[in-house]
Amino acid sequence: MPDHHPSGAVPAELLEAARAVALACADAARPIVRRYFRETIGAEMKGDDSPVTIADREAEQAMRAVITKAFPAHDLLGEEYGSGADAGSDWQWVLDPIDGTRAFITGRPTFGTLIALLHKGRPVLGVLDQPVLGERWIGIEGRRTEFSSPIGGRIGPRALRDLAAAELSCTSPDILSDDAKPRFANLGRQVRRVSWGGDCYAYGLLALGQIDVVAECTMKVWDWAALVPIVAGAGGIMTDWQGRPLDASGDGTVLALGDPALLDTAVAALAPLSSV
Repeated sequence: MPDHHPSGAVPAELLEAARAVALACADAARPIVRRYFRETIGAEMKGDDSPVTIADREAEQAMRAVITKAFPAHDLLGEEYGSGADAGSDWQWVLDPIDGTRAFITGRPTFGTLIALLHKGRPVLGVLDQPVLGERWIGIEGRRTEFSSPIGGRIGPRALRDLAAAELSCTSPDILSDDAKPRFANLGRQVRRVSWGGDCYAYGLLALGQIDVVAECTMKVWDWAALVPIVAGAGGIMTDWQGRPLDASGDGTVLALGDPALLDTAVAALAPLSSV
């Protein structure tokens, strides 16, 4: 398997400043998302057939304003408004104002706001905020993931060492490509249980030890960038289905494991069936 260790250190003082900005972004987006939750609002369909609402757009605009004021030279990529600022910067903020818009528009609190900072393409900071439940995960490269919630829970994936005891999750069968469906099914046959739904929230639950494996595909960089340091800081690992570090130019597959010892077994289960 490839080396998943970071290739270069990021100055601690910059990470602290970025952490403050990321939390300010989450604080700015939270009341906007809460205001529209379970209200009668319309949803438009984008080119990839995913829905977008006024809440997505207003929340992203609010976060963009925070970032451009604090780090005007950093690149900025958002799901709803694309890229802006300096596209040649080593630093890039990646935003998904509502990851799980389908859950949001159907009144289920299993969506989240995702805020990531990448350095030369590597996620070094990530925030997952659940505005309705008031829960927040903060991941910073090289540090233990932070978690706050009025409900309870604490960071710590389960040490399993065996897929047969694992809880596997995926947002929906619909996100699995035709090629991925039999591969996912093969993985599903080797775990204890498969559950559906959750979007980014499932990865937060993985960091808490409630879920052990998440396997998905057709993912964009804003779907996973913030989650990488959160899962890593909890003791887990995120790769593509071949066990390679995630990259914006990758194949869109994402595999998250609470116990990195399961990586080889999970990757083998997800291999194209013709090569097994």
